[in-house]
Amino acid sequence: MSAASATTAIIVPCRLESTRFPRKLLHLVKGKPLVLWVAERIRAEAPEFPCWFAVDDPLLAAPLETAGFRTIATSVAHQSGTDRIAEANRTVRAARVINVQADEPLVTGAQIRRLAELIAGPAAMATLATPFKRAEDFTNPNQVKVVFAPGGGWRSLYFSRSPIPYARDLAGRVDDAWVRANPCYKHLGLYAYKAELLERFATLPPGRYERIEKLEQLRVLENGYEIACDVTEDPGLGVDTPEDAVKFEAALG
Repeated sequence: MSAASATTAIIVPCRLESTRFPRKLLHLVKGKPLVLWVAERIRAEAPEFPCWFAVDDPLLAAPLETAGFRTIATSVAHQSGTDRIAEANRTVRAARVINVQADEPLVTGAQIRRLAELIAGPAAMATLATPFKRAEDFTNPNQVKVVFAPGGGWRSLYFSRSPIPYARDLAGRVDDAWVRANPCYKHLGLYAYKAELLERFATLPPGRYERIEKLEQLRVLENGYEIACDVTEDPGLGVDTPEDAVKFEAALG
């Protein structure tokens, strides 16, 4: 195990119930639960990092433990994945934690390693973004946007469900070509945190913008912490709906 991975661990927050897609982590894709696809992907793509799954139900722990993955039982009362990871890290005790979402079965090793590099820097938190290609996606409120200051380990300025930057001269009516030609970035649900921020997160008051946008990362910015952001050309695939699960199965071939 490298020096970097000795103090950096992956913790995957796993919640049984899901509003838009009930029990999606147990949804079978080619006979295998989605959460197990994610676990095997992490092991194949980034084996140098120790990995745990923070689960809120034995039904999630069972397939993972049977396949040899480590789980930590966490409270069912957590309001966010960040809170769940914070509880799990009291057992893991990593100095830096990478949060891979349990519904991201196409996460890449390059993404995980870039997060590890970013969180080794001065920022308390780090994340990734990928360029939008289509105006339809850029204007979709379910696809979160991020704007950041240019430079190495770019500093996140704001996250929103609205199209940002807003094309004032076009009254917001943008096409695919405009989106590709401008700094229009989709925020990916991959994070890294320093342990100190993880412990503080639950004690921070929810921010005004967080309550409006329903984006917990805004709580971090509103409380004065820096979120480093970098760009990846690996867009990933978040499974939020049954239709997304069909897309993932199709991607498997």
